Amino acid sequence: MLTSLYVEGQSWFHRVPVRLKLIALLVLSVGLFTTNAPLLLLPAFLLCGALYLSLGMTARQAFSRVGFVLFTILILAAVNLFLVPFPDVAALVLRLTALVLFAAAVTATTTIGAFMDETTILLKPAERLGLLRAADVSLALGLVLRFVPDIFARYQAISEAHRARGLPIRPLTIIGPLIILTLKDADTIAAAIDARGFRRQ
Repeated sequence: MLTSLYVEGQSWFHRVPVRLKLIALLVLSVGLFTTNAPLLLLPAFLLCGALYLSLGMTARQAFSRVGFVLFTILILAAVNLFLVPFPDVAALVLRLTALVLFAAAVTATTTIGAFMDETTILLKPAERLGLLRAADVSLALGLVLRFVPDIFARYQAISEAHRARGLPIRPLTIIGPLIILTLKDADTIAAAIDARGFRRQ
């Protein structure tokens, strides 16, 4: 069961500066959406996959982190098969999967604290313009990264409770309790943050 998105390791990607990783993610995101050619997207997909699998995780651990997102991409592709030509669907799958794998590699090799520090620095110019408060945005990002594993763990717990009671596991019967529990946690965390003065009221 996941307790954190960060994976301890000594791979070369762990040693890459956080800012460079975020810039690479931005460049890759823009680059992947500039072409629809599967032959150009395939190498990007293979490289991102190789990078993700080189971080020291087992195959099961690696798949558990991105399996739900990849399943969603496959559903999206199946729907699009009836709407657009197959090459466009292949390009969609390769593009999104490559992006997901690279983003997963970034989050697996960067601590939450490093993410928050770097985000605060990068958003300082926007804060000077009065558009936002950099510390608030970085705090929100840190909370998302911190509690994504908890949401998945809670989903598994609800599913196991259904199995123990002999109830069929349906997404609609699980999503409701999951949303309620997540919102309760969000209210509790927001109250704790405000009580400690970590953000403006």
